Amino acid sequence: MIHHSLVPQAPALRLPVAQIRQVFQPADVERKLARLQEAGNQREYETLRTVYERMLERGPERFQVKPSGVPDMASLYDQLPNFTEVLDDVKRHVALAQDSRDGLEVTPMLLLGPPGIGKTHFARHLAELLGTGMNLVSMSSMTAGWLLSGSSSQWKGARPGKVFEALVEGEYANPVIVVDEIDKAACDAQYDPLGALYGLLEHDTAQCFTDEFAEVAIDASQVIWITTANDERGIPEPILNRMNVFAVEAPTPGQARTIARNLYQGIRAGHDWGRLLDPEPLDDVLDQLAQMAPREIRRALMTGFGNARLDHRTTVEVADLPRSAAGKGRMGFVQ
Repeated sequence: MIHHSLVPQAPALRLPVAQIRQVFQPADVERKLARLQEAGNQREYETLRTVYERMLERGPERFQVKPSGVPDMASLYDQLPNFTEVLDDVKRHVALAQDSRDGLEVTPMLLLGPPGIGKTHFARHLAELLGTGMNLVSMSSMTAGWLLSGSSSQWKGARPGKVFEALVEGEYANPVIVVDEIDKAACDAQYDPLGALYGLLEHDTAQCFTDEFAEVAIDASQVIWITTANDERGIPEPILNRMNVFAVEAPTPGQARTIARNLYQGIRAGHDWGRLLDPEPLDDVLDQLAQMAPREIRRALMTGFGNARLDHRTTVEVADLPRSAAGKGRMGFVQ
């Protein structure tokens, strides 16, 4: 697909936007729209016609993240200490793209590990770092293969898939798309939820990805794919071979304390009511929070903050944390 350089930079982004990339050919859409108009039957193809008109209205050009240098990722290493290997891989890809006319490309990655250790949280942080936003596709509740690739316009209730929507309705040619719990994708003889990924995870074939609803070639080659799973045995080998697989361990007790402290400070700084609370948590509160899975720490902190304020205190105490959390052991944490 066509791409050319832009001079302006977006100061709000840690990695400035420096390129425009064309994600589809307007002539293809115009031909499809003309055929619909010739076919008549306005009501039957109304949704498809609306999609084509929307594509032409928005145009084919999308921003593509272009790094001017390797960003300072120290805060991410602090916030996500058990994702060091994954962050190192991202830095390598950024380093390849700097000082060149190439856009940022990241090899599809699989984050493999037990529930609750922060895999989706990491993906959100990476999307924020890149400034392209995050599109989440949960496979655990997915029962049809068309969620990623769209369904044929011949079917009642048909619509485009998530990849098409991210590129056509979004602002970026290289959005982060997270396929969550890929090992839980339900598959039957008629529909394979992972079928679209065989082509989407390959750079060459992804350049001409065709959504089954719109039937227009889309350049999905720049999409940054992050998949998560608890057990790799539920993932087909050809899919695994298309990704860098990272076994993410649960945080150690020391890392868990660091995560808890960062979450405490982050939540406090992100709310006006935070100024009414102590800037640092108590040691015994950190000890208690460190026994929880990362996904539970935020919920426990919000409960703790609220209980402290109900009692008109600036200090969060262990008694302010949820009782159910206080009785839990360290499940799946590295000792």
